[in-house]
Amino acid sequence: MVPWSERFSYSLSDFACNLSFSLVSTYLMFFYTDVFGISAAIVGTLFLVARIVDAFDGPFWGIMIDHTHTRWGKSRPYWLWFAIPFAVFSVLCFTVPNMSTGMKVVWAYVTYIGVDVLYSAVNIPITSILPSLTSNPQERVTLSTIRQFMGTLGATIISTIALPLVAYFGGGSTASAHGWFIVALIMAAIAMVIFFVVFANTKERVQTVQSKKSIPIKVSLKALKRNWPWVIVIFINFIYWLGMQTRSQVTVYFFKYNMHDATLASFILSLQLVALLAVVITPWAAKRIGKRNTMLMGMLLAIVGQLILWGGSKALNVPTITVGTIVGYLGTGFVSGLIAVMLADSVDYGEWKNGVRAEGIVTSFSSFSAKFGMGIGGAVTGLILSAGGYVANHVQSAQALNAIEMNYVWVPIVGFGLSAIALLFYKVDKIEPKMLADLEQKHAKENALAENQK
Repeated sequence: MVPWSERFSYSLSDFACNLSFSLVSTYLMFFYTDVFGISAAIVGTLFLVARIVDAFDGPFWGIMIDHTHTRWGKSRPYWLWFAIPFAVFSVLCFTVPNMSTGMKVVWAYVTYIGVDVLYSAVNIPITSILPSLTSNPQERVTLSTIRQFMGTLGATIISTIALPLVAYFGGGSTASAHGWFIVALIMAAIAMVIFFVVFANTKERVQTVQSKKSIPIKVSLKALKRNWPWVIVIFINFIYWLGMQTRSQVTVYFFKYNMHDATLASFILSLQLVALLAVVITPWAAKRIGKRNTMLMGMLLAIVGQLILWGGSKALNVPTITVGTIVGYLGTGFVSGLIAVMLADSVDYGEWKNGVRAEGIVTSFSSFSAKFGMGIGGAVTGLILSAGGYVANHVQSAQALNAIEMNYVWVPIVGFGLSAIALLFYKVDKIEPKMLADLEQKHAKENALAENQK
C-alpha cells in the first residue's frame, strides 16, 4: 500500500493543474471576448488550431517519458523541469499587451498554444506515473480517487473565487484586465510550488525490466495494437470533455445574458463540490459493481442532471437549475476519477496482449484526448455563439440566447450519451484477475532472468 503522505502528495498534482489550468479552460473564452477584445469566431478557430498541435504534443511527451531514465524515475522529473515554464505561460495568457488587434490575435495564439503544450508536460506524468506507483488494482482506484478529489477541489476553488477576485483586484469589474492578470499570477505561483512538493514526495516503485529500458517508438506503439480498452477510454475521454468544456465555458455567458445575473455563475460553479461526494464513494462502488458500471452510472446521472437543467433554463428558474447542476456534478464525480484508472489498466492490457509495456505513449493520449475534446468543445462553443449572432457586452438577440443555451445544455448531453454507449463495450473488469496474474508471473520470470545475467 502506498503511504498516506505519498497518496496526498500525488493528489496535489491534479490540484495544482486544476488550480491554474481551470482558469484557462473555464474563463479564457470569456476573457478573450469580453476583456481582450477578439471575436468568438476567432477564439473558436484558435482553440481548434491548438488541438491540431495537440495531435503532436501529447504523443511527443509520452515518447519522451518512455525515453526518460533518471535517478528520480521516468515521470517525476517533468514536474521539476516544467513547473516554472507552465506557470509563466499561465500568466501570459491573461496578460493584455498594448497591441493592435491583429497582434493581439498573434499573442493569443502563442500564449494559449504555449500553455497548452506545457500543460501536457506537467499533466501527462500524473497519469503515466500511476502504473509505477503501485500494481494493486484497488490501490490504483484509491490513488486516482484521492487525486480526483483534490483535482475537483482545485477546479471548484478557482471556479468559485475567480470572478470575485478579479472584481476585487479590478476595482469592482469582472472585465478588468489588471484583475485577471493578478488572479492568474497568484494561481500560477501556488501551482508551481505545489509541483515541486509533488516531485519531492512521490516514488516510482514498480520497475519492470522492460520499463527500465528506453523503448523505440516503433516498439512502444505495439502496446496500442488491438488494445480495445485503450481505444474506448480515449474516445470517452475525448467526447466527455468536449461536452464538459462547452458547459463550463458558457456558464458565465448563460448567467450574464440569459439569467441577467453574472454573479450566479460563481455560485453554480461552486456546486462542483458535490462531485466530491461521488469521488469519495467511487472506490466502494467500483469494488462492488465494477469500474465500468460505476462510470456508466455516472454518465446516466449526468444526462439526467442536464435534462433537469434544461427545464430550469426554459423557465429561468434558479432552484431547478441548481438541482440539475447538483445531479449532474454527482454523475461526473463518478466519471472523472476512473478515467486514469482505466488508462492504467490499459497499460497492463497492452503488455498482456502485445508484450510491450509503454506507460508514456499509452497514457499520453489521455491528455491529448481530453485537450482535443476541450478544444473541439471550445471551437463548437465559438462557432455556435458566432452563428447565433453573439456580440460581447450587448443585449443579446433571441438567436444568441438560444446559442448560449445550446452550448450549456445540449452539447454536453450528446457527449455524455455517446460516452455511455461506448462503455457498454468495455470488458476489462471481467478479465482483470487473469490478466494481472499472468503479468505477475511474467515479471517474476523477467526479474529472475535479469538477476542471473548480472
